[in-house]
Amino acid sequence: MKDIDHILGKQKEFFNSGNTRRISFRKEQLKKLLATLKEHESLLYQAAWKDFRKSEFEVYSTELLVLYSEIKKVIKKLRRWAKPKSVSTNLPNLPGSSFVQPEPYGTTLIIGAWNFPYLLSIGPIIGAMAAGNTIILKPAEITSSCSAALARILNADFDPAYLKVVEGGVVETQSLLKEKFDYIFFTGSTPVGKIIYKAAAENLTPVTLELGGKSPCIVDHDSPLRVTAKRIVWGKFINAGQTCIAPDYLLVNRKIKDELLAYIKEYIISMYGSNPQLSPDYLRIATRANFERLKNLIDPGKVYCGGETVESELYIAPTVLDRIDWDDKVMEGEIFGPILPVMVFDDFFEIIEDLKQKPKPLALYYFGHNKGRQKMIFNELSFGGCTINDTIMHISNDNLPFGGVGNSGIGKYHGKSGFDAFSHYKSVLKRATWIDLPLKYPPYTTGKLNWLKRIVS
Repeated sequence: MKDIDHILGKQKEFFNSGNTRRISFRKEQLKKLLATLKEHESLLYQAAWKDFRKSEFEVYSTELLVLYSEIKKVIKKLRRWAKPKSVSTNLPNLPGSSFVQPEPYGTTLIIGAWNFPYLLSIGPIIGAMAAGNTIILKPAEITSSCSAALARILNADFDPAYLKVVEGGVVETQSLLKEKFDYIFFTGSTPVGKIIYKAAAENLTPVTLELGGKSPCIVDHDSPLRVTAKRIVWGKFINAGQTCIAPDYLLVNRKIKDELLAYIKEYIISMYGSNPQLSPDYLRIATRANFERLKNLIDPGKVYCGGETVESELYIAPTVLDRIDWDDKVMEGEIFGPILPVMVFDDFFEIIEDLKQKPKPLALYYFGHNKGRQKMIFNELSFGGCTINDTIMHISNDNLPFGGVGNSGIGKYHGKSGFDAFSHYKSVLKRATWIDLPLKYPPYTTGKLNWLKRIVS
């Protein structure tokens, strides 16, 4: 598309001018981003409610608050992060000095996700700005009101040669992927992530892929059941389960399953009322296609609570499914909705072995106080991130890199990790010229070889 060619050309020109390399410029842009978001909060709230009835409290607490906190931290620490880092110089290169210098990649493409339309679009922008890149943002078209709001406020406040929001769907995304970017950041599903990866490979463009997967939640016999149930209900049904790190399914010790499920049902009612359809705090499913997919995952014979659906509102009640096993349809892929399957286990060690055979999840949760079992979780299972005795909250600590492994993603971001993701670290060695030992130069002799062996022995 000619418009995209033109925008990208202007961004390459602007990057090559050197403006984005100045730390003062980067901090100015981050401050402007913070001010722009705050100035237009009401517009962002309205758009999220229109798209999938996301409340002002949830938009602020799960998206804007996180962004504000990270922007402020990055502004404070950016100068230190961007400094060259001295490293030791090995014997053959003495006298000399060595350092690693972060530099921006150049022109970057960020493809956002719809389930947290502000956090998952602006979050990567923070890292790209901090590292000194130019940015084209393609928000998710599913949440069209949020996409339009981002385009309206960012395109009005930023030079398109530096930051430009391009709206659209599959056609626009395909057009963008045909261009030669210096870095691509994508958040979304694993199948689409594979498409992005293949397109990037055509130009050998480095990528970060933030994907998903079936994130297990293990509840052991010694977990405090009331607080465990409360935290599971919150983590699963916030955003109506449309969260990439939501606990996808429960693995519960058989001894405490019935009591735990009773508490889970109690806390669903406590948080969303006896009829969650009337709750202002409970979201709708974002698309009709996803609604139909989720509806077909609900086995009426295995519903413990919930299960109600209203097609005209794209409403699916918070639903718990009991007596589930690995062969059930709901266990075939990531649920990404308000359906919580529950399986039981008798042997903790068998569960560990079962999970080793599954694709590596974006998140894993364990409720229990046995330190030996906690250590086994850390040491024997692979996952993107983990919270012990809670759900989701590891994402709120930007000192923890966020990202997946294997099918759940490539690369990390948040805080310093976001700066690192959008930076190329180049290595520099400076040699002195006042001495130049002849050992490395031909002609090579037995004497030189013996000296070389002595040096490395």
